[in-house]
Amino acid sequence: MARRGTKIVRLTAAGVAAGLLVAGIAVPAVGGAALGFVSAVGEADLEPVALVEPPPAEVTIVQDAKGSEIARFYEEYREVVGLDQVAEVMKTAIVAIEDYRFYEHGAIDIEGTVRALAKNLRAGKVSQGGSSITQQYVKQVLLNSADTDAERNAALEASYGRKLNELRYAMGVEKKYTKDQILGKYLNIAYFGAGAYGVEAAAKRFFGVKADRLTLPQAATLAGAVQDPNATDPNIDRKHRDRLLNRRNVVLNRMAELGKITPAEAAAAKATKLGYKGTKLPGGCESSKYPYFCLYVRQEILNNPDFGKTAAARLAMLNRGGLTIRTTIDPGMQRAADRAIKKYVYASDDPVAAEALVQPGTGAIRAMAASRPYGGDRAKNEISYNLVADAVHGGGTGFQAGSTFKTFTLISALKNGMKLDDGLSAGAGYRAPGYSTFKNCKGENIGDPTHTVTNDEGSPGWKTLRTGTWASVNTFFMELERRAGLCETVTTAKSLGIRRADGRKLQEYETFTLGINEMDPVTVATAYAAIAARGKYCAPTAITRVTDRDGKATRYRPKCRQALDPAIADATADVLSGVLTKGTMRDVGGIGRDAAGKTGTTDNYASAWFAGFTPDLAAAVSIGDPRGSQDHKLTGVTIGGRYYGMVAGATLPGPIWKDTMIGALAGVPPTSFSPTDTARFGGCSQGCRPAPTSAEDDSTPDP
Repeated sequence: MARRGTKIVRLTAAGVAAGLLVAGIAVPAVGGAALGFVSAVGEADLEPVALVEPPPAEVTIVQDAKGSEIARFYEEYREVVGLDQVAEVMKTAIVAIEDYRFYEHGAIDIEGTVRALAKNLRAGKVSQGGSSITQQYVKQVLLNSADTDAERNAALEASYGRKLNELRYAMGVEKKYTKDQILGKYLNIAYFGAGAYGVEAAAKRFFGVKADRLTLPQAATLAGAVQDPNATDPNIDRKHRDRLLNRRNVVLNRMAELGKITPAEAAAAKATKLGYKGTKLPGGCESSKYPYFCLYVRQEILNNPDFGKTAAARLAMLNRGGLTIRTTIDPGMQRAADRAIKKYVYASDDPVAAEALVQPGTGAIRAMAASRPYGGDRAKNEISYNLVADAVHGGGTGFQAGSTFKTFTLISALKNGMKLDDGLSAGAGYRAPGYSTFKNCKGENIGDPTHTVTNDEGSPGWKTLRTGTWASVNTFFMELERRAGLCETVTTAKSLGIRRADGRKLQEYETFTLGINEMDPVTVATAYAAIAARGKYCAPTAITRVTDRDGKATRYRPKCRQALDPAIADATADVLSGVLTKGTMRDVGGIGRDAAGKTGTTDNYASAWFAGFTPDLAAAVSIGDPRGSQDHKLTGVTIGGRYYGMVAGATLPGPIWKDTMIGALAGVPPTSFSPTDTARFGGCSQGCRPAPTSAEDDSTPDP
């Protein structure tokens, strides 16, 4: 229909009275409230005022690395569509019941307003709106733009002043847009109930169809819902659904009365059932196929200044921005991690397994998996925080990383000029000679000559950098850390992104090399990925691209730096590759391509780890009891239906890592490690092996 030109309207008290008489409405004696309104109108100069129209809140869609949807975030579930994507019968129904003269009047429907005014005058207050669709759109914009309760209350206030402001804004809207544009905006901003904002979301929520597929009874139902969506919310109970059904029939009667449908069509539509399906609203991490990764992405957006200057701005962008977020997760690698964990650890077990897969050279997180389902249902043994990540990304306190930290001591020794065949004699126990034997990075003496470190694995004797690492001998690494320097070892770990899962400062005690700090799999996997990338550390990355509602895309590049000399990283990979073939993982075995790693078993089996890598992928697996690993140790436990007297790094984390890597790298051509610089690291110099005795023969590595 053609749109009439917009006129500037000036209302006076005399004009109002004349309008009442023309409408055939007798005006009784009125009280102070009505007189106040007439006085206000008499003084009002109603001219168009530009309405600030922030875009309505839209759903943010999260995608995997291949572009498939994995989650949605929203404050209001809304999908904005063009008017051409709305069924004609829906447009007809909403106009018929809300503003049947919409295409005939300007911003203000004088006839409707006058009739409403008469009723208000009799009541002595604003009891009937008489609002046009344009005025209703204005009200919704003001309500959605409100940041405070006071602003929201002002947008809803039943006062003549608020109505006058709405009229001014409505005139501005009518001056700016065509009638069709206004109708489209109204249909996209209106609330229909059941958590659905906008006609597209409502059509899907109520009936499981898109807005362009709505039938007559469905369109009448949605048109009827906008008047009081809370009173007719079909998702609440039968009483609300009955109200909605009655309201639908009112709309059908009105459409027939206006000649938009025939009486027969109205009768047939009224004879149908309500048909509410209550289609589940998509979104949220609980409904995602990858809940732990979803949590990581959400927290990354909320905490990273790259995505907004303030926390409030980042939250608004995530929940209202209508973004499309492309992420790093690889569905195939995620399936491999999920399968491997489920094979060894049940969701019903008290101990929990968690695993992160990270790509060397980019820091891209390819998978995050855990044995427990995410959620708040304790009966299902669900867990409500991110088991795979640190506290910043929704995680908990993590588990002590155990002997995976020995790798940082190994690297520090190589930095100090030691060669692969350099070694030392490791005893059955290690006790610091004095308090000054170990110094933290503040230069403080923190040696403990009262405490003796013993071996959980391996046997005493002469050990080289290779054999001491393969056997994971505690006493060897205590002496190696003393020689390399505790602060140097801590500094090496920090250079590879190591930080505690709970966000506190790293504990710099003499047992640092034994992994006394609580860690998360993402952080450990990323550190080991740097070794795989020949010393190039890349911060863990979950997001590669964000596209806004207007189609503007922002790409996020990996944040990388050279943390280690490539030759040192190569030599480290050389040593760690022997763990799989000659060391603590030899009974588990390799994966059929170049691979390296380190088992981690904490004191008294409080937790267990394995962290390893190929040139193409790194992964870290942890197992511990979230009820408290020190109080609920991994001894005498049943996990995955199997009893274990104790769980070490190679008992469960190692096999999970192996199965994951084989599955995740299926179809990926194998890449070889760079060879060790033998001129620099071959042989021995600082600690060559003395003539062996029977007690110090390390020709066969300890298990």
